[in-house]
Amino acid sequence: MVDFKAIETFLWVVTLGSFRGAAHKLNTTQPAISQRIAQLETELGVRLLQRDHRMASPTPSGRQMMVYAEKLIGLRSEMLAVVGDRSAVRGVLRLGVAETIVHTWLPRLIESVNRAYPNLSLEIEVDITPNLRARLLAQEIELAFLLGPLTASTVRNRELCDYPIGFLASPKLGLGHGRLTVNELAKFPIITFPRKTQPYEIVRSLFNRPELPPIRLHASASLGTVIHMAIEGLGIAVIPTAIVEAQLADGRLQLLTTDLRIPPLTFTASWLASPDTVAVERVAELAGEIAHAGGFTSATEPSPKIDREPPRARAPRGKPVPIS
Repeated sequence: MVDFKAIETFLWVVTLGSFRGAAHKLNTTQPAISQRIAQLETELGVRLLQRDHRMASPTPSGRQMMVYAEKLIGLRSEMLAVVGDRSAVRGVLRLGVAETIVHTWLPRLIESVNRAYPNLSLEIEVDITPNLRARLLAQEIELAFLLGPLTASTVRNRELCDYPIGFLASPKLGLGHGRLTVNELAKFPIITFPRKTQPYEIVRSLFNRPELPPIRLHASASLGTVIHMAIEGLGIAVIPTAIVEAQLADGRLQLLTTDLRIPPLTFTASWLASPDTVAVERVAELAGEIAHAGGFTSATEPSPKIDREPPRARAPRGKPVPIS
């Protein structure tokens, strides 16, 4: 009798292109993967995979088998989603997270996952959005909370939250008593997200004007470092205000009023379309609920565009790991 676990193993070997990838996905060993494939080929009496060094590709019979494997795994996922209890969701989910989320509601999500799905483990990696996107498309992670949405045809997105960006400084700089122009801001070092990120490029473009002196733009790979530098009076931080609520409340930082406007950062839960995404979709759903409960979901009004010279001023709404 054909073993269902062997069918699932075959599907992931073909999907990921290697026994090693399938072993990591299914949280087992490569010998166990080889044994399941050998068992399946023996049961069916045909060769399903062509092995070439470290890669594996389906034979003609394997391609036929893949059609049925996707249907079977898809039906199982549908069954678990409709009639299965939560304890049936088990295994390891590889989750990539932007650091902004780490500093806001990720701890609440982990608590919720532990309560709702006690047999599901999270393997969490923190990185910047470009790296998370690459890792998701390479199937090295299964779910990512990043700046989105991603536009690849194979990716599914769920919007999570918007984070307004603010210009923040220590009271030591004496900047909290009026509206600041771009010329006044440009006199101070600007501390923000690392290079190769969307926020860094937006901030750089705001100060890339011929009438301004060369801007001292400090890019840091750690939100904690950015916040600490701002508190010490080393420059003006341009980061989400949600991650410095405590520092604003106790007066270590001030939210500056400025003529510059930056669109909020929109984060999504993104994953690859697959026959077996029950755990991924349920964690993404939980993340959406937690982000909504925290008041960080999108407003009904459209995000403001970056205005070089807006008609009126509008204040922004209110291991080191990399920023996204």
